[in-house]
Amino acid sequence: MAFAAMEKSMEGKARPAKIDNFTPEQRFFLGWAQAWAEISTPEGEAFQAQNDPHAIARYRVNGPLSNMPEFASAFACKTGKQMVRSEICNIW
Repeated sequence: MAFAAMEKSMEGKARPAKIDNFTPEQRFFLGWAQAWAEISTPEGEAFQAQNDPHAIARYRVNGPLSNMPEFASAFACKTGKQMVRSEICNIW
C-alpha cells in the first residue's frame, strides 16, 4: 500500500531526479530494507524463530519484496533470480 501511495503521489508531477544514482522507486525499497536492517547470529535467529511469533528481519524484507513485480521492475531483476519468484504470492 505504501508503494502504491508513493506512485499515486507522483502522478502528474515531473519525474524526480535520481539521488545517488537511485530512482525514487529504488530508494523506496532501499528504505524498506534499511528499516529492518540488523546484525544477527544463527543462534540468535534460531532463538527468535523458536520464541517470537514475528518473522526474522531478513524474511520481512526478502519475502514481500520478492513477491512484488514493482521491486523486480525497479531494479531490473530477471526472472529466475533469487529476488524474483516464479510464482508470486498475491494476497490482496
